[in-house]
Amino acid sequence: MSGPESPYMNEPLRALLIRRPWIDMILDGQKTWEIRGARTSVRSRIGLIASRSGTVVGVCDLVDCIGPLNAEEFRKNAKKAGMHPSEATLGHYRQTYAWIVRNARRLEQPVPYQHPPGAIIWVKLDPAVERKVRKQLGA
Repeated sequence: MSGPESPYMNEPLRALLIRRPWIDMILDGQKTWEIRGARTSVRSRIGLIASRSGTVVGVCDLVDCIGPLNAEEFRKNAKKAGMHPSEATLGHYRQTYAWIVRNARRLEQPVPYQHPPGAIIWVKLDPAVERKVRKQLGA
């Protein structure tokens, strides 16, 4: 697998749950803003889990968080969020934040993981799962 090297290669890997089709748009380079209802202080390489799949399907670098966004900012940057400007409306969350992702890479083979009870945003990956993901990245 080729691609830009992450400055976060050796940090512990946690994974973010994202629904389809949004996760595929990130992995295909069509989406660099993951829209969420809260800010995050995470700045690291993260795994990407397709919701309800039971697998880590890719990785990316979570490099920034901006917001809360106002309606104009959201509309003006809708393409970064994988939307048309008419779809980028506030109201789904009390406040709207853009989690900025870079260097997305799809794994050649999705890696199964055990989903912990109650996990709805983040999953701390088991070391064995983390090793399997990193092996595919050549780390």
